[in-house]
This record gives sequence, structure tokens and C-alpha cells, in this order.
Amino acid sequence: MTQRFFEERQEQSEAKARIVSKYFSAWAQVIMPSAKQNGGKIAYIDLYAGPGRYKDGAASTPLLVLQTAINHPQMAQMLVSYFNDAEINNIRTLESEIHKLPNIERLKHFPIINCGEIDGEAEQFFVQTRLVPTFSFVDPFGYKGLSLKIVKGVIKDWGCDCIFFFNYNRINAGITNDYVSSHINALFGRTRANELRCTLPGRPPQFREAAILEALAQEIKELGGRYVLPFTFKNNSGTRTSHKLIFVSKSFKGYEIMKEIMAKESSSEDEGVPSFTYCPAEASMPLLFSLTQPIAHLRRSLPHVFAGRELTFKEIYEAHSVDTPYVKKNYREVLKQLETERIVSARSTTGKRRSFTYPSHVRVTFTESKVHGK
Repeated sequence: MTQRFFEERQEQSEAKARIVSKYFSAWAQVIMPSAKQNGGKIAYIDLYAGPGRYKDGAASTPLLVLQTAINHPQMAQMLVSYFNDAEINNIRTLESEIHKLPNIERLKHFPIINCGEIDGEAEQFFVQTRLVPTFSFVDPFGYKGLSLKIVKGVIKDWGCDCIFFFNYNRINAGITNDYVSSHINALFGRTRANELRCTLPGRPPQFREAAILEALAQEIKELGGRYVLPFTFKNNSGTRTSHKLIFVSKSFKGYEIMKEIMAKESSSEDEGVPSFTYCPAEASMPLLFSLTQPIAHLRRSLPHVFAGRELTFKEIYEAHSVDTPYVKKNYREVLKQLETERIVSARSTTGKRRSFTYPSHVRVTFTESKVHGK
């Protein structure tokens, strides 16, 4: 199955690889200064690495990540990388492709390449082993091997983030399939898996998708993943969800960085609010995501949530943006509207401010008297 997947590079696969490699680069540059003072290592782990290239020769995620490190002198000295796959042919091909990377000798630590199943033993390793700052990518081709114990293990230590990819079609179908109940329990936890088995039968697709994602996010948060950010991949016709990419972090900074990356990879936006969805058909289906008026929702929400309070832009964004589709530019736009309408006022603590800008020295006050009736 994995071999067939890599035979053809699809637009969805390219988007996934860009998201992972862009975040690795940004994460590494944020983490390296602190990591340099504490052991001098950062790590990248890919548990389902594949052969490294698609059939057309394009590099997949492992080679993109390594090339990023090769091109960055400090990263090349600090990166420890580990690549695993269950298929020996994939491992042999990946190893060959890594050796052929230009300037691979710049890496102080040559990549560790392993062939093996991700099972209970692997779960225990990650739960019990203290990791250096690590970005992990878990990309199985179904539900086998995708366990939240793995996710918990790879994010438990300082500076550790994780992104995992799952086949939504298979998981949706597998929830009520007794034959794969152990895999579903490993992903959602037994209690939430049983709740889904009771509530999903007969429900429409949109409800099922929302319920599955909510159950997954809540289970992750209980395991210590404070920030959970999903990205959706649609099928070629745009009619159904095919896969989900889930980012997990304990750090708002990581969440903020990934949110901006996923926003730019979204195939559509409404009023400047990204869909956090990649859908090849959306260019020809402009109404698919254009009727929700998300800016109006944000404009109503902020005065209600922050009534009577004075905050900086950073405080507003961190307090409000989690588990919403909104990015920084959306908040700037809405604050400008609210200030124009005198629903908020803004003052600079330094005495200098360019109109309708919200740098760190500007504090925004939400006036209680303007909230009601708006």
C-alpha cells in the first residue's frame, strides 16, 4: 500500500510535505538557541518515512527536512534524525536517496534509518525515554500504528511537537467495525471510542466528521497536547474529506507558527479567513466556503469576550484565537473596524502610534457601553 501511495505525487501530498517541512524549519530556528545551551541537539523523527521520493522523482518529506538542515550550518551540526518504515524496500530506497543528497556530509549526525513496525514496544520507548527537543511526524497509511500513546510520548518533553496524518475515510468506517476496534481504541481512548460507536450510526457526514475531530482533539488535550490544530484534505471533487493532518503542541508559539503555515496552504479563504482545508476543486467551486461571513462573527465576538478590558494585541490574539480559524491579519482588520466605530479605543504607552496599528506598546480597551446591540 505504501509503495502505491508513492507511485504518484498528488497535490494533497505536496501540500502535506510543504506544511511539515516549513514547520520543521521554523520550529528548529526557534528551538536552537535554547537547545544549544542544553546539550546542543535537536531531533526530527519520521515513523513512516516511505522511500523518500515519489515515482516522478520529487522529494518527499524526509529529503525536504534533511535538505533544510544541510543548508543551515548550525542546524546541520545540531540535528539528529530518525527515519523508520515497516517495508524494507522503502528503507533501502530511502537510504540510497539520503546518501545521494548534495552535501550530506555537512550533517554532523548521519540519519538513523530503521525498518520495523510501530507497536506497543515503540509506544513504551517513547513514553519512557526523555527526548531532546524533537519534531515528530507520524504518517501511517491507515489506522494501524496510529496510537495516542505514541503522540503523548513524543510531545511530553520540552520543545517537542508532533504532527500526524490519518486516513479519515478509514477511521470513519472503522469506528463501528469490530474487526479493527483495538486500533480505534488506541486512537480515541476506549471511553471516547465507545461514545462515538453509540452516537455516530445514522448521523449525516458533517456531524460525523465534527464529532470525530472533537473526540480526537479532547483526547489529545487530556494527554498533554494543549494546542491541537487540524488541517483537512478533500477528495478531488471536493465532496468528501479524505485525510486529516493534526498538529499537536504544548506551546502557543508553535501553534501560532503552524497556524500561519496552514493558513497559507489553504486552498480557499472567506473574507480573508483561511479554510484550513486543501481541496483541488475549490477553485471551480467558489461558494464551497464563501457563505459563512466569518469576519462578522469575529467582529461580534471580540467586544463580547473582552468587554471592559484593556489588552495588547498579543494578549487578544493568544486568548481568543485558539480553536478558531482566525489568523493575525483577521484580528487587525476587525480591531480597525471596531476602533473606527469607537467600540474600542487604543492608546500608546510610549506616546507614539501610527493610526490603526497595534504594536506591543499599544493597549486596546473594549468599552462596555458599545457592546450591546451590536
